[in-house]
Amino acid sequence: MTPSAAIAATPRSRRPTFNPTIVGLLVAAGAFVIFWLCNGGFDAGRGDFFYLADAFLHGRTWIVSPLGPNDVIVVNGHTYVPFAPFPAIVLMPLVALLGPLTADQVESGVNAFLAATVVFLAWWTSGRVGVGALKDRFALAVLLGFGTQILWVTTRGGVWHTGHLVAMILTLLLIGEMFGKRRAILMGLLVGAAFLTRAPVAFAGPVVALWVIRDDVLARGRSLGDRVRALPWADWLWLIVGFAPALVFFFWYNLDRFGSATESGYALATLPPWLEQLRQQGLFGLVHVPMNLEYLFLKLPAFTGEFPYMRPDGLGMSVLFTSPGLLLAVLAPWRDRRSWLLLLAAVLILIPTLLYYGGGWLQFGYRYFLDSIPFVWTLGALGVARRGQVPWWGWTLIGWSVLMGFVAVYWAYNLH
Repeated sequence: MTPSAAIAATPRSRRPTFNPTIVGLLVAAGAFVIFWLCNGGFDAGRGDFFYLADAFLHGRTWIVSPLGPNDVIVVNGHTYVPFAPFPAIVLMPLVALLGPLTADQVESGVNAFLAATVVFLAWWTSGRVGVGALKDRFALAVLLGFGTQILWVTTRGGVWHTGHLVAMILTLLLIGEMFGKRRAILMGLLVGAAFLTRAPVAFAGPVVALWVIRDDVLARGRSLGDRVRALPWADWLWLIVGFAPALVFFFWYNLDRFGSATESGYALATLPPWLEQLRQQGLFGLVHVPMNLEYLFLKLPAFTGEFPYMRPDGLGMSVLFTSPGLLLAVLAPWRDRRSWLLLLAAVLILIPTLLYYGGGWLQFGYRYFLDSIPFVWTLGALGVARRGQVPWWGWTLIGWSVLMGFVAVYWAYNLH
Protein backbone atom coordinates (compact mmCIF):
# COMPACT_ATOMS: atom_id res chain seq x y z
CA MET A 1 0.00 0.00 0.00
CA THR A 2 1.36 3.41 -0.95
CA PRO A 3 1.68 6.14 1.72
CA SER A 4 -1.13 8.12 0.09
CA ALA A 5 -3.36 5.05 0.09
CA ALA A 6 -2.52 4.44 3.75
CA ILE A 7 -3.53 8.00 4.63
CA ALA A 8 -6.75 7.60 2.67
CA ALA A 9 -7.47 4.38 4.55
CA THR A 10 -7.07 6.00 7.97
CA PRO A 11 -10.39 5.79 9.82
CA ARG A 12 -12.15 9.13 9.80
CA SER A 13 -12.92 8.72 13.52
CA ARG A 14 -9.26 9.27 14.30
CA ARG A 15 -9.20 12.65 12.67
CA PRO A 16 -10.22 15.57 14.90
CA THR A 17 -13.54 16.90 13.62
CA PHE A 18 -14.27 19.62 16.17
CA ASN A 19 -12.00 21.94 18.09
CA PRO A 20 -12.61 21.02 21.77
CA THR A 21 -12.12 24.60 22.97
CA ILE A 22 -14.67 25.97 20.52
CA VAL A 23 -17.14 23.24 21.49
CA GLY A 24 -16.56 24.06 25.14
CA LEU A 25 -17.23 27.75 24.52
CA LEU A 26 -20.45 26.88 22.68
CA VAL A 27 -21.54 24.66 25.58
CA ALA A 28 -20.79 27.51 27.99
CA ALA A 29 -22.73 29.96 25.80
CA GLY A 30 -25.75 27.65 25.83
CA ALA A 31 -25.37 27.26 29.59
CA PHE A 32 -25.32 31.05 29.99
CA VAL A 33 -28.67 31.34 28.22
CA ILE A 34 -30.19 28.61 30.40
CA PHE A 35 -28.84 30.13 33.60
CA TRP A 36 -30.16 33.58 32.70
CA LEU A 37 -33.57 32.19 31.76
CA CYS A 38 -33.67 30.45 35.14
CA ASN A 39 -32.58 33.38 37.28
CA GLY A 40 -33.85 36.38 35.32
CA GLY A 41 -37.14 36.57 37.21
CA PHE A 42 -35.69 36.32 40.71
CA ASP A 43 -34.45 39.33 42.67
CA ALA A 44 -32.52 38.41 45.80
CA GLY A 45 -32.32 42.06 46.80
CA ARG A 46 -28.85 41.60 48.23
CA GLY A 47 -26.18 42.84 45.86
CA ASP A 48 -23.75 43.50 48.71
CA PHE A 49 -20.67 42.71 46.63
CA PHE A 50 -21.45 45.44 44.11
CA TYR A 51 -21.67 48.05 46.86
CA LEU A 52 -18.57 46.67 48.57
CA ALA A 53 -16.74 46.91 45.24
CA ASP A 54 -17.82 50.55 45.05
CA ALA A 55 -16.55 51.06 48.60
CA PHE A 56 -13.15 49.63 47.65
CA LEU A 57 -13.04 51.93 44.62
CA HIS A 58 -13.58 54.87 46.98
CA GLY A 59 -11.06 53.70 49.58
CA ARG A 60 -13.60 52.45 52.12
CA THR A 61 -14.36 49.10 53.71
CA TRP A 62 -17.98 49.96 54.62
CA ILE A 63 -20.97 50.32 52.34
CA VAL A 64 -23.38 53.24 52.16
CA SER A 65 -26.43 51.48 50.68
CA PRO A 66 -29.06 50.14 53.11
CA LEU A 67 -29.10 46.35 53.30
CA GLY A 68 -30.47 43.79 55.65
CA PRO A 69 -32.03 43.27 58.04
CA ASN A 70 -29.98 40.08 58.40
CA ASP A 71 -26.36 39.27 57.56
CA VAL A 72 -25.07 42.80 58.05
CA ILE A 73 -22.79 44.37 60.65
CA VAL A 74 -23.23 47.90 61.99
CA VAL A 75 -20.30 49.35 63.92
CA ASN A 76 -19.97 53.03 64.84
CA GLY A 77 -22.63 53.98 62.32
CA HIS A 78 -20.97 52.14 59.44
CA THR A 79 -22.49 49.11 57.71
CA TYR A 80 -20.12 46.27 56.87
CA VAL A 81 -20.45 43.13 54.77
CA PRO A 82 -19.58 39.97 56.77
CA PHE A 83 -18.90 37.87 53.68
CA ALA A 84 -15.40 37.22 52.34
CA PRO A 85 -14.40 40.13 50.07
CA PHE A 86 -12.69 38.68 46.98
CA PRO A 87 -15.89 38.56 44.85
CA ALA A 88 -16.16 42.32 45.38
CA ILE A 89 -12.58 42.71 44.15
CA VAL A 90 -13.49 40.68 41.03
CA LEU A 91 -16.49 42.94 40.42
CA MET A 92 -14.61 46.23 40.79
CA PRO A 93 -14.04 46.75 37.02
CA LEU A 94 -17.74 46.18 36.30
CA VAL A 95 -18.79 48.52 39.09
CA ALA A 96 -16.28 51.15 37.95
CA LEU A 97 -17.86 50.96 34.49
CA LEU A 98 -21.57 50.77 35.37
CA GLY A 99 -21.80 52.02 38.94
CA PRO A 100 -23.02 49.87 41.85
CA LEU A 101 -26.75 50.41 41.33
CA THR A 102 -26.76 49.43 37.64
CA ALA A 103 -24.42 46.51 38.32
CA ASP A 104 -26.79 45.32 41.04
CA GLN A 105 -29.71 45.58 38.60
CA VAL A 106 -27.97 43.21 36.15
CA GLU A 107 -26.90 40.76 38.86
CA SER A 108 -28.83 37.92 37.22
CA GLY A 109 -26.71 38.32 34.09
CA VAL A 110 -23.52 38.57 36.12
CA ASN A 111 -24.28 35.38 38.01
CA ALA A 112 -25.34 33.62 34.79
CA PHE A 113 -21.96 34.57 33.30
CA LEU A 114 -20.11 33.30 36.37
CA ALA A 115 -22.03 30.01 36.28
CA ALA A 116 -21.38 29.62 32.55
CA THR A 117 -17.68 30.14 33.31
CA VAL A 118 -17.95 27.26 35.78
CA VAL A 119 -19.36 25.08 32.99
CA PHE A 120 -16.54 26.03 30.61
CA LEU A 121 -13.88 25.41 33.26
CA ALA A 122 -15.45 22.01 33.97
CA TRP A 123 -15.08 21.25 30.26
CA TRP A 124 -11.47 22.48 30.29
CA THR A 125 -10.52 20.72 33.52
CA SER A 126 -11.95 17.39 32.42
CA GLY A 127 -9.71 17.60 29.36
CA ARG A 128 -6.67 18.28 31.51
CA VAL A 129 -7.57 15.32 33.70
CA GLY A 130 -7.53 13.10 30.61
CA VAL A 131 -11.16 12.79 29.45
CA GLY A 132 -10.94 12.65 25.68
CA ALA A 133 -14.41 12.09 24.21
CA LEU A 134 -16.41 15.28 23.79
CA LYS A 135 -19.63 13.59 24.90
CA ASP A 136 -17.99 12.58 28.19
CA ARG A 137 -16.63 16.07 28.76
CA PHE A 138 -20.13 17.37 28.02
CA ALA A 139 -21.64 14.98 30.56
CA LEU A 140 -19.18 16.07 33.25
CA ALA A 141 -19.69 19.77 32.54
CA VAL A 142 -23.48 19.35 32.65
CA LEU A 143 -23.20 17.41 35.90
CA LEU A 144 -21.27 20.17 37.63
CA GLY A 145 -23.25 23.07 36.18
CA PHE A 146 -26.78 21.69 36.33
CA GLY A 147 -26.59 18.61 38.56
CA THR A 148 -25.25 20.29 41.70
CA GLN A 149 -26.30 23.33 43.74
CA ILE A 150 -24.65 25.58 41.13
CA LEU A 151 -28.03 25.96 39.42
CA TRP A 152 -29.76 26.74 42.73
CA VAL A 153 -27.27 29.41 43.84
CA THR A 154 -27.28 30.97 40.36
CA THR A 155 -31.07 31.15 40.32
CA ARG A 156 -31.40 32.55 43.85
CA GLY A 157 -28.53 35.01 43.50
CA GLY A 158 -27.59 37.45 46.23
CA VAL A 159 -24.45 37.92 48.27
CA TRP A 160 -24.72 34.47 49.85
CA HIS A 161 -24.54 32.71 46.50
CA THR A 162 -22.30 34.79 44.26
CA GLY A 163 -19.37 33.83 46.46
CA HIS A 164 -20.01 30.15 45.72
CA LEU A 165 -19.72 30.80 41.98
CA VAL A 166 -16.48 32.75 42.31
CA ALA A 167 -15.03 30.10 44.63
CA MET A 168 -15.95 27.35 42.17
CA ILE A 169 -14.17 29.21 39.36
CA LEU A 170 -11.03 29.65 41.46
CA THR A 171 -11.04 26.01 42.59
CA LEU A 172 -11.42 24.69 39.05
CA LEU A 173 -8.55 26.92 37.92
CA LEU A 174 -6.51 25.49 40.80
CA ILE A 175 -7.34 21.89 39.86
CA GLY A 176 -6.54 22.61 36.22
CA GLU A 177 -3.12 23.92 37.27
CA MET A 178 -2.57 20.89 39.52
CA PHE A 179 -3.05 18.66 36.47
CA GLY A 180 -1.10 21.07 34.28
CA LYS A 181 2.18 22.88 34.83
CA ARG A 182 1.83 22.90 38.65
CA ARG A 183 3.29 26.39 39.00
CA ALA A 184 3.57 26.78 42.74
CA ILE A 185 3.18 30.54 42.98
CA LEU A 186 0.06 30.45 40.80
CA MET A 187 -1.47 27.68 42.89
CA GLY A 188 -0.68 29.65 46.04
CA LEU A 189 -2.37 32.73 44.61
CA LEU A 190 -5.46 30.71 43.68
CA VAL A 191 -5.71 29.12 47.13
CA GLY A 192 -5.36 32.58 48.66
CA ALA A 193 -8.06 34.07 46.43
CA ALA A 194 -10.34 31.14 47.21
CA PHE A 195 -9.70 31.67 50.93
CA LEU A 196 -10.86 35.29 50.54
CA THR A 197 -13.99 33.99 48.79
CA ARG A 198 -15.01 30.87 50.71
CA ALA A 199 -12.67 30.40 53.67
CA PRO A 200 -12.99 26.56 53.94
CA VAL A 201 -11.33 26.17 50.52
CA ALA A 202 -8.05 27.24 52.16
CA PHE A 203 -7.93 23.76 53.69
CA ALA A 204 -6.97 22.50 50.22
CA GLY A 205 -3.62 24.22 50.72
CA PRO A 206 -1.89 21.29 52.50
CA VAL A 207 -3.08 18.96 49.74
CA VAL A 208 -1.53 21.23 47.11
CA ALA A 209 1.72 21.08 49.09
CA LEU A 210 1.59 17.27 48.99
CA TRP A 211 0.59 17.29 45.32
CA VAL A 212 3.89 18.86 44.18
CA ILE A 213 5.96 16.06 45.72
CA ARG A 214 7.35 13.93 42.89
CA ASP A 215 6.42 10.24 42.87
CA ASP A 216 10.07 9.18 42.85
CA VAL A 217 10.62 10.92 46.19
CA LEU A 218 8.20 8.44 47.75
CA ALA A 219 9.72 5.39 46.02
CA ARG A 220 10.94 2.54 48.15
CA GLY A 221 14.60 2.04 48.74
CA ARG A 222 15.48 5.69 49.30
CA SER A 223 16.95 6.70 52.63
CA LEU A 224 15.17 9.20 54.83
CA GLY A 225 17.91 11.74 54.24
CA ASP A 226 17.62 11.40 50.48
CA ARG A 227 13.87 11.83 50.68
CA VAL A 228 14.13 14.96 52.81
CA ARG A 229 16.67 16.52 50.43
CA ALA A 230 14.49 15.65 47.43
CA LEU A 231 11.38 17.31 48.85
CA PRO A 232 10.13 20.31 46.81
CA TRP A 233 11.33 22.96 49.23
CA ALA A 234 11.41 25.68 46.55
CA ASP A 235 7.86 24.89 45.43
CA TRP A 236 6.65 25.02 49.02
CA LEU A 237 8.27 28.42 49.45
CA TRP A 238 6.57 29.72 46.31
CA LEU A 239 3.23 28.33 47.51
CA ILE A 240 3.63 30.37 50.69
CA VAL A 241 4.67 33.45 48.72
CA GLY A 242 1.57 33.08 46.54
CA PHE A 243 -0.77 32.63 49.52
CA ALA A 244 0.76 35.37 51.69
CA PRO A 245 -0.91 38.41 50.02
CA ALA A 246 -4.36 36.98 50.75
CA LEU A 247 -3.45 36.37 54.38
CA VAL A 248 -2.05 39.88 54.77
CA PHE A 249 -5.17 41.36 53.18
CA PHE A 250 -7.39 39.24 55.45
CA PHE A 251 -5.69 40.55 58.60
CA TRP A 252 -5.66 44.17 57.39
CA TYR A 253 -9.30 44.04 56.28
CA ASN A 254 -10.46 42.75 59.66
CA LEU A 255 -8.27 45.18 61.58
CA ASP A 256 -9.57 48.15 59.61
CA ARG A 257 -13.20 47.17 60.16
CA PHE A 258 -13.30 45.80 63.67
CA GLY A 259 -9.97 46.58 65.32
CA SER A 260 -9.04 42.89 65.44
CA ALA A 261 -7.01 41.08 62.79
CA THR A 262 -8.78 37.80 63.47
CA GLU A 263 -12.41 39.00 63.65
CA SER A 264 -13.94 38.18 60.26
CA GLY A 265 -17.37 39.51 61.16
CA TYR A 266 -19.31 36.26 61.00
CA ALA A 267 -19.71 36.33 64.78
CA LEU A 268 -21.10 39.88 64.63
CA ALA A 269 -23.63 39.70 61.78
CA THR A 270 -27.31 40.16 62.52
CA LEU A 271 -29.35 36.95 62.24
CA PRO A 272 -32.94 35.74 62.52
CA PRO A 273 -33.66 34.48 66.08
CA TRP A 274 -33.49 30.76 65.32
CA LEU A 275 -30.05 31.10 63.69
CA GLU A 276 -28.86 33.33 66.50
CA GLN A 277 -29.70 30.53 68.95
CA LEU A 278 -27.52 28.14 66.96
CA ARG A 279 -24.64 30.63 66.82
CA GLN A 280 -24.79 31.09 70.59
CA GLN A 281 -23.79 27.43 70.85
CA GLY A 282 -20.58 28.36 69.03
CA LEU A 283 -19.63 29.72 65.62
CA PHE A 284 -17.83 26.41 65.12
CA GLY A 285 -18.39 23.40 67.35
CA LEU A 286 -18.96 19.67 67.49
CA VAL A 287 -22.52 20.38 68.58
CA HIS A 288 -23.34 21.37 64.97
CA VAL A 289 -21.89 18.24 63.32
CA PRO A 290 -24.96 15.95 63.65
CA MET A 291 -27.20 18.64 62.12
CA ASN A 292 -24.87 19.23 59.18
CA LEU A 293 -24.32 15.52 58.55
CA GLU A 294 -28.08 15.03 58.44
CA TYR A 295 -28.48 17.86 55.94
CA LEU A 296 -25.62 16.56 53.81
CA PHE A 297 -26.36 12.83 53.67
CA LEU A 298 -29.72 11.90 55.18
CA LYS A 299 -32.40 14.56 54.88
CA LEU A 300 -35.07 14.05 52.20
CA PRO A 301 -37.93 16.28 51.04
CA ALA A 302 -41.52 15.62 51.92
CA PHE A 303 -43.15 13.73 49.04
CA THR A 304 -46.59 14.92 47.94
CA GLY A 305 -49.25 14.12 45.37
CA GLU A 306 -49.00 17.53 43.71
CA PHE A 307 -46.46 18.84 41.20
CA PRO A 308 -43.48 18.66 41.54
CA TYR A 309 -44.34 15.81 43.94
CA MET A 310 -41.86 16.83 46.62
CA ARG A 311 -41.49 19.77 48.97
CA PRO A 312 -38.20 20.72 50.66
CA ASP A 313 -38.12 22.69 53.90
CA GLY A 314 -35.12 24.80 52.87
CA LEU A 315 -32.84 23.51 55.61
CA GLY A 316 -30.95 20.97 53.51
CA MET A 317 -31.22 17.78 51.51
CA SER A 318 -29.05 14.72 50.97
CA VAL A 319 -26.44 15.10 48.25
CA LEU A 320 -27.11 11.44 47.43
CA PHE A 321 -30.64 12.46 46.46
CA THR A 322 -29.90 15.75 44.70
CA SER A 323 -26.54 14.98 43.03
CA PRO A 324 -25.99 11.22 42.77
CA GLY A 325 -23.97 11.80 39.60
CA LEU A 326 -21.06 12.64 41.90
CA LEU A 327 -20.90 8.91 42.68
CA LEU A 328 -18.82 8.65 39.51
CA ALA A 329 -16.02 9.33 41.99
CA VAL A 330 -16.03 5.61 42.88
CA LEU A 331 -14.48 4.96 39.45
CA ALA A 332 -11.35 6.94 40.34
CA PRO A 333 -8.04 5.04 40.05
CA TRP A 334 -7.43 4.43 43.74
CA ARG A 335 -3.92 3.08 43.11
CA ASP A 336 -3.02 6.58 41.96
CA ARG A 337 -2.07 8.73 44.95
CA ARG A 338 -3.63 11.75 43.25
CA SER A 339 -7.06 10.20 43.84
CA TRP A 340 -6.41 9.99 47.56
CA LEU A 341 -5.14 13.57 47.63
CA LEU A 342 -8.29 14.81 45.90
CA LEU A 343 -10.39 12.91 48.42
CA LEU A 344 -8.31 14.36 51.25
CA ALA A 345 -8.90 17.88 49.93
CA ALA A 346 -12.67 17.31 49.81
CA VAL A 347 -12.67 15.99 53.39
CA LEU A 348 -10.42 18.72 54.81
CA ILE A 349 -12.61 21.43 53.26
CA LEU A 350 -15.71 19.71 54.63
CA ILE A 351 -14.46 19.72 58.24
CA PRO A 352 -15.05 23.44 58.99
CA THR A 353 -18.34 23.21 57.10
CA LEU A 354 -19.59 20.43 59.36
CA LEU A 355 -18.49 22.37 62.44
CA TYR A 356 -20.23 25.58 61.33
CA TYR A 357 -23.50 26.68 62.92
CA GLY A 358 -25.31 27.97 59.83
CA GLY A 359 -26.23 24.90 57.80
CA GLY A 360 -26.65 26.97 54.62
CA TRP A 361 -30.35 27.91 54.89
CA LEU A 362 -32.28 28.72 52.61
CA GLN A 363 -31.32 25.98 50.17
CA PHE A 364 -32.29 23.07 47.95
CA GLY A 365 -29.69 20.44 48.74
CA TYR A 366 -26.68 21.36 50.86
CA ARG A 367 -24.96 24.32 49.25
CA TYR A 368 -22.00 24.45 51.64
CA PHE A 369 -20.85 21.17 50.10
CA LEU A 370 -20.12 23.16 46.93
CA ASP A 371 -16.73 24.00 48.49
CA SER A 372 -15.78 20.30 48.38
CA ILE A 373 -17.61 19.30 45.20
CA PRO A 374 -14.88 20.32 42.68
CA PHE A 375 -12.53 17.72 44.17
CA VAL A 376 -15.23 15.01 44.30
CA TRP A 377 -16.20 15.87 40.73
CA THR A 378 -12.55 15.63 39.63
CA LEU A 379 -12.40 12.14 41.11
CA GLY A 380 -15.28 11.27 38.80
CA ALA A 381 -13.45 12.82 35.85
CA LEU A 382 -10.35 10.76 36.68
CA GLY A 383 -12.54 7.65 36.78
CA VAL A 384 -14.08 8.45 33.41
CA ALA A 385 -10.60 9.06 31.96
CA ARG A 386 -9.41 5.70 33.29
CA ARG A 387 -12.49 3.82 32.08
CA GLY A 388 -12.59 5.62 28.74
CA GLN A 389 -16.24 6.63 28.92
CA VAL A 390 -19.10 7.52 31.21
CA PRO A 391 -20.84 4.21 32.04
CA TRP A 392 -24.56 3.79 31.41
CA TRP A 393 -25.37 4.09 35.10
CA GLY A 394 -23.32 7.28 35.21
CA TRP A 395 -25.51 8.83 32.52
CA THR A 396 -28.57 7.75 34.51
CA LEU A 397 -27.31 9.37 37.72
CA ILE A 398 -26.30 12.52 35.85
CA GLY A 399 -29.80 12.67 34.34
CA TRP A 400 -31.39 12.42 37.78
CA SER A 401 -29.02 15.08 39.14
CA VAL A 402 -29.93 17.48 36.34
CA LEU A 403 -33.64 16.78 36.89
CA MET A 404 -33.19 17.70 40.57
CA GLY A 405 -31.33 20.83 39.48
CA PHE A 406 -34.34 22.06 37.53
CA VAL A 407 -36.73 21.04 40.30
CA ALA A 408 -34.58 23.33 42.45
CA VAL A 409 -35.28 26.17 40.00
CA TYR A 410 -38.99 25.68 40.59
CA TRP A 411 -38.51 25.83 44.35
CA ALA A 412 -36.21 28.85 44.04
CA TYR A 413 -39.35 30.80 43.14
CA ASN A 414 -41.82 28.95 45.38
CA LEU A 415 -39.94 28.14 48.60
CA HIS A 416 -40.19 30.80 51.30
